[in-house]
Amino acid sequence: MTTAPFSTVVTALRTAGCVFAEDEARLLIDEATTPAQLDALVERRVSGEPLEYILGWVAFCGLRIAVDPGVFVPRQRTEFLVHEAAALSRRGAVVLDLCCGSGALGIALAAEVDDVELYAADIEPSAVACARRNLASIGGRVFEGDLFDPLPPDLRGRVGILICNTPYVPSAAIGMMPPEARDYEPHITLDGGTDGLDVQRRVADAAGEWLAPGGHLLVEVSEEQAPHAVEIFATHGLIARIAESEEFFATVVIATQPTAR
Repeated sequence: MTTAPFSTVVTALRTAGCVFAEDEARLLIDEATTPAQLDALVERRVSGEPLEYILGWVAFCGLRIAVDPGVFVPRQRTEFLVHEAAALSRRGAVVLDLCCGSGALGIALAAEVDDVELYAADIEPSAVACARRNLASIGGRVFEGDLFDPLPPDLRGRVGILICNTPYVPSAAIGMMPPEARDYEPHITLDGGTDGLDVQRRVADAAGEWLAPGGHLLVEVSEEQAPHAVEIFATHGLIARIAESEEFFATVVIATQPTAR
C-alpha cells in the first residue's frame, strides 16, 4: 500500500469521468505497493481500462471473483439473477452456468446453495481458462464451446437450474456503451443481434432437452426486451415469467420446464 495523497488520486479519476472515484481510489491505493506502481495503475484506469482488469478481481455477491483481461466483467445488477436462482434451488441441485465468463454466477450460487453439482460453459477460451481457475476449489467443471455443444451427454434432462447471462445488447447499441465495455470486453460477450435476443433464441431452442422436469432457466434482459423473451421461451414449451428488482435495476426472465411434457 502506498501513501500517495488520496485526494490526488480521486481528482485524477473524477476528471477522467469515473463515477465512483473515491471507492476506486481506495482500491487502487490498496493495490499499489509503491508510488510508481500507483501512478501506473491510475494511468491505466484514466485511459479507460476496466477497474476489474487492473485489480484482477471483481466483487460479486460478496465474493472476490478473479477476472482476466478480455473476460466479461459481471455487473452488479446480475446479483439479482443469482438471488432469484438461489430461491428456486435446493440442496444438491444440478446447476449449469451457460455463457459463464469468469464463472461468477455459478460460484455465487454455489455459495448460497449447499452441495450443488456445478457445470459451466463458454465459447471464449480466455473465459474458460479464468472460470476453470475460479471453479476449481468447489469442484465445478468448465467446458469450452458454443452453448450446449461441449457439455457431457449425460447432463441432458438433469439440469435443475440453468443460469445464462447471454449477450443481450442490440448490435446498434454497442457503440453507445461505456468505453470500458465496448473497447475492452469482447463484443461476442455483449452483442445480442438486431434486437438483443438472438442468443436467447438459440438457448430457448435447446434448453428443453437439458432441463429436468420442473427445472428453471434464468436469463437477464432489459425491461423492454422482457415480454419478447417470455414469448420466445413460451414458444419452446417453457412456462415463462418476469422478475424485476428496483434495488438492482435488473430484469430477469424465469422459464420453467413443465413437470410433464
